[in-house]
Amino acid sequence: MTALHEDPRVRRGMERQLELRRRLLADGARPIGWKLGLGTAAAMEQHGTSAPLVGFLTDRGVREPGTEIEIGPWDKPTAEPEIAVHVARDVPADADRDAVAAAVGGLGVAIELVDLGGGEVEDILAGDIFHRHVVLGPAAAGVALGDLRGEIRLGGEAQSVDEPLALVGDPVAALAHLASHLAAFGETVRAGDVLITGSIVPALPLRPGDRLEYRLEPLGELALAFVE
Repeated sequence: MTALHEDPRVRRGMERQLELRRRLLADGARPIGWKLGLGTAAAMEQHGTSAPLVGFLTDRGVREPGTEIEIGPWDKPTAEPEIAVHVARDVPADADRDAVAAAVGGLGVAIELVDLGGGEVEDILAGDIFHRHVVLGPAAAGVALGDLRGEIRLGGEAQSVDEPLALVGDPVAALAHLASHLAAFGETVRAGDVLITGSIVPALPLRPGDRLEYRLEPLGELALAFVE
């Protein structure tokens, strides 16, 4: 199967995306890391891709836990409860699994807010995979992946999360994929970066008036309210 970065649609989309990132950084935005998206088996089959797509994060999209988020103007406001990988050292593209694992400083909870839409792979990438905001919890070191258990509450309904890696896979593998993919475009995963690895449940449609509570033990919890 063709590597993701060799897909012409992905190359064109990433070039446009990274140009957008360069413009934002030149305008004073601070880079905070990266995101993976459309990485489930169903999404990859739909788009004809071989691995999760990669986007970027800056401080301009960061929102604090517990805040109200205005979603009225959005077309399809959607929340994605995620696991964040906090990177403690640079990750070269050719690092083996042990080296990648050693670069993980800790894991945390995260919520990404996206305004979902359609489109082709190139345009989805150029638009940073629908990204609008991200909320991050603190990092916890030494967490055993098999111990992760949680609950998501939205609109008065709760769902348990007993297998949070079922959709997104191993965070170490996600970080290795990111490093390899970015290297093909002249970028590097650096110490201090945060990687959010994709929604651990099917994406959650939002409406004004909703409240989202996301808890993943032993990492912590986040809550957000949504208004018009």
